[in-house]
Amino acid sequence: MTRISRVVILGICCSFVSIHDSSGQDKKAQELYAQSIKLFSERKATEAIPFMEQAVKQDPTFKDAYLKLGQLYEFTRRFEPAITAYQNAIRLQPDSPASGAAYQSLSTTLLRLGRYGEALPYLEKYQAMVTPQSVQGKRIGRQIESARFAQEAIQHPQPVDPKPLSSVLQTTPSQYFPVLTADEQTLVFTALKPEGDEDLMTATFNGETWSPPASLSPGINTPDNEGTASLSADGRMIVFTVCQGRKGFGSCDLYVSRKTGSDWSAPENLGSTVNTRFYESQPSLSADGRRLYFVSDRPGGKGRRDIWRSDLDTDGNWHEPVNVGEPINTPYNEASPFIHANGQVLFFASEGHVGLGGYDLFVSDSANTGWTNPTNLGYPINTSEDQASLFVAANGKRAYYSFEEQKEGVSQKSRLYAFDLPESLRERVKPVSYLKGIVADAKTKKPLAATVELIDLKTNQIVSRVQADAQTGQYTAVMPGGGDYALYVSVPGYLFKSLSFDFTQKRDSGSALLLNVPLVPAVAGETARETLNNLFFESGRYDLADKSRTELDRLSAFLKASPAVKIEIAGHTDDRGDAAANLTLSQKRAQSVVGYLTKAGIDPGRIRAVGYGKTKPVVPNTTDENRQLNRRIEWRIL
Repeated sequence: MTRISRVVILGICCSFVSIHDSSGQDKKAQELYAQSIKLFSERKATEAIPFMEQAVKQDPTFKDAYLKLGQLYEFTRRFEPAITAYQNAIRLQPDSPASGAAYQSLSTTLLRLGRYGEALPYLEKYQAMVTPQSVQGKRIGRQIESARFAQEAIQHPQPVDPKPLSSVLQTTPSQYFPVLTADEQTLVFTALKPEGDEDLMTATFNGETWSPPASLSPGINTPDNEGTASLSADGRMIVFTVCQGRKGFGSCDLYVSRKTGSDWSAPENLGSTVNTRFYESQPSLSADGRRLYFVSDRPGGKGRRDIWRSDLDTDGNWHEPVNVGEPINTPYNEASPFIHANGQVLFFASEGHVGLGGYDLFVSDSANTGWTNPTNLGYPINTSEDQASLFVAANGKRAYYSFEEQKEGVSQKSRLYAFDLPESLRERVKPVSYLKGIVADAKTKKPLAATVELIDLKTNQIVSRVQADAQTGQYTAVMPGGGDYALYVSVPGYLFKSLSFDFTQKRDSGSALLLNVPLVPAVAGETARETLNNLFFESGRYDLADKSRTELDRLSAFLKASPAVKIEIAGHTDDRGDAAANLTLSQKRAQSVVGYLTKAGIDPGRIRAVGYGKTKPVVPNTTDENRQLNRRIEWRIL
């Protein structure tokens, strides 16, 4: 239900039940032909083949019988005899438009098998028979363009070496649509069971091996189908597809579940804003779970199935979905969007862009003017077979996907594969770093359900907002490179923690940072103090830099939410320079903070500015790094 599948025989059922003029054919051949058609209409394709074989043997000029024989072979996945049958049909009338169906079936079969060089002469011959601007003419033109593109792509393959992920994961006939957490330690995928049921399975990686897969949750998986899921970067929010069983709005609906501790909540339908009476499937969440991409065939799109986008507001409601538009969507089908953890690079499958056949995988970048023209990921990532989905790790190094193993042109099973992303694609993917750790009470060590927010200091906009697990205090926050960011960790009743991350000069993004965050209760006392790490001054000056407003607005909001609280703003310096000058500088910097808060509406009687100069270092002034730590502004509750 949730897989992408291609219709192999175009119009075969309709063509077999239609009536053809065969009055000029041998009577015995006509009887054999009719018997074959009757058997196929009874869903007995294998039994129908010998009668059609006898029909063309009885009358070797029976063109329509050759065409139907080819379609029967193709329907039963016998591609070589199908090709021969189509060729025999064409040889009888090679220059007649009446042979168009044979040309179409033959070229489509050859393209599906990746035999582009063989398909091109038939396509070009067929193209000459039709009007260029007709529907058929445009379709043939696209096939010719794809065949030539494919030949070129095969001549210049991507340097990839896909490997099966692990035999431990192969506990069902097929596995597909893999998604992982930012640390690549938790995997969720769709498993097809022998009885035809699809379930969501999960496995964990310990640094060397994968654990045997287990059902994601008995509350999520049912005897009906669940699949094509997407995880937030911390692995605690999942959106997945249900196509039957649960009461929904359409043929397939999207559901959400959230994890607390080790338990997943009861799945909830995303509601009538996202789900409609049409088809919604193949979700992709942004790293923090606040933006959702998905596929739908609802009205208002560019073609059949398009990629749409919806945002989650602070009240937990999904906004009206927006079609991502051109150049992503085409008049044909798009599928399986994947938004990278950086939020700027979109991978997706499409049968509407030029590729190697069927669904190919593409990548597009977010720009000021919209999405860039999609780039085909190339061969052998794409082949003549359908490539349904791709997941690229947060660090931009590894890619995961499912590959349908073939035998004589027939899909046998789908397995999970991984490969190192080639350099040409790594340049497209801006890797992200991520923070992970535990938020807890500094004194009692009790885990806290903190809000963790990442804010761009240049724009003062929230880049990411996640919640720490209420039971464990664990959090994971993705940090895109190329900017100057403030990270805030807050819980009502506690002093907020502010941290500063400057990626404007760094080139080593893609790293993992372990950071446990102890929060101090907001009660009066010497220990109730925190450093304001996102205040910025020029050397030797006390004017607040513009990007300090994020920190100051945060402190102002805290004070407005706690009207009875009084605080001290304390300025500190390192040991360099004159002691008296340092004392004056620290006092003026503290007063600058008080001045900003007062203008923001805070009663000046609630704030005290104190300069301590170099008298209270937090670490010895022995290195430049330590001196930087000692140059600080602290705040504490009085």
